[in-house]
Amino acid sequence: MPQDAPNVTFKRVMLKISGEALMGDLGFGLHPPTVERIAREVQSVHDLGVEICMVIGGGNIFRGLQGSAQGMERTTADYMGMLATVMNALAMQSALESLGIHTRVISAITMNEVAEPYIRRRAVRHLEKKRVCIFAAGTGNPYFTTDTAATLRANEMSCEAIFKGTKVDGVYDKDPARFDDATRYDTVSYDDVLQKRLGVMDASAIALARDNNLPIIVFSLDEPGGFRGILAGQGTYTRVQG
Repeated sequence: MPQDAPNVTFKRVMLKISGEALMGDLGFGLHPPTVERIAREVQSVHDLGVEICMVIGGGNIFRGLQGSAQGMERTTADYMGMLATVMNALAMQSALESLGIHTRVISAITMNEVAEPYIRRRAVRHLEKKRVCIFAAGTGNPYFTTDTAATLRANEMSCEAIFKGTKVDGVYDKDPARFDDATRYDTVSYDDVLQKRLGVMDASAIALARDNNLPIIVFSLDEPGGFRGILAGQGTYTRVQG
């Protein structure tokens, strides 16, 4: 770690971002400059010596719930959504490795030609060697979101927090894009998130984090240096805990 680097709060974290975060200004798919920008955010934290896990959604390519709503069988639609997360993971892996960061894509669905299968001890070893681990294909099961997958993997990897990168700088009592009087929480409890339906993550992910006392830090992925800054105790965010 460089001598002028800030003291970091966490040693191992999970970064959860949506597939839509990779679209940039596009309406669909991947925007390479945006993928590269996010990769540089990850690099800035990796340079501090923090061990990083990632889960990326697939909504920029295919969303299982939308597919099932249009008449597709839900299980099939969810598996298609899982495959979309693998595509996003490979794109992020490419961007990170172009920056010189060793990265592993670890898939819950076996596809040996493009990704490693999920083996917990092997994944932990990758993190110990300072490789970024991108967990793809959700939990490998339909009816579970990538939010739940991120919380599950964060617990299995003994992460100290989940960082949820969004388009806003925290959790609000109502949609700040629609209501000027929306108020941001500095901290909020798991139970309040569930009872008030604040939309941080889906209910099963919040419940899993609560049961294992795993804090969730919600911040803006669009804020340059935000990820690194929060790890150093700076910046604007909401902490979900207790």
